[in-house]
Amino acid sequence: MTTVRPNAAWVVTGLIAYVATASISALPVMTTIARATELTDQGLSFSDEKGGFRVVSVTGTGTRDDPITVTEDVTGPGDPVLIIRGFGAEFGERAGSFHATGFAMKKIIINHTGKTWRSYRVELREVETRQSNYGDGLSFGQNDAGAEAYAAGSPFPDVLRTYEPEDSVTFSGGLVPPGATAILSFVVTDMSPVHQFYLFQQPMEPIVERNTPAPKTRLARMMKAVSR
Repeated sequence: MTTVRPNAAWVVTGLIAYVATASISALPVMTTIARATELTDQGLSFSDEKGGFRVVSVTGTGTRDDPITVTEDVTGPGDPVLIIRGFGAEFGERAGSFHATGFAMKKIIINHTGKTWRSYRVELREVETRQSNYGDGLSFGQNDAGAEAYAAGSPFPDVLRTYEPEDSVTFSGGLVPPGATAILSFVVTDMSPVHQFYLFQQPMEPIVERNTPAPKTRLARMMKAVSR
């Protein structure tokens, strides 16, 4: 039987190539982890690990007079999903509502997408892939008059709340061009708090209006079509 012994130089060369390839393959993962930011305040952590934006700072205690204020740079291309961790019964109710736990929140959002926003929608979810319904207890202060009155936006004066089949608030009525800032205020509450939940965010661009011909122009086109 003939035994083939590997050449030592070939083994060393192959090993170096394998290590180099493995190192290069690991680089994107390492880069992604390095870019993620998770800031903690009042026992809550706020993470931008889903991408599309960056958490710049977190301040405040969570009362209506001193809301937890999260400043974000929104860059795109995807819509931001803020992950909030550490929310439990021990956090308590700080927003002055009747719910088991809750806090007032202010979002300072800087538009770095290169596109103008005409509205900004926020949605709460306990499970990332499932919309929040009435049964999970998580809401924007549902059925609390003080929480509903607290919701406000700048430069968005209009506030539309949706309770079913999702729990969301849409701020509209203004424009946020590139480089400008939107400020949103609302209350987050839960009757049976879970450690982690999600705040989906969706900035919307202006709808391009289709030019409608003047009545005389439309009539002229109809007469021309009949005469053919």
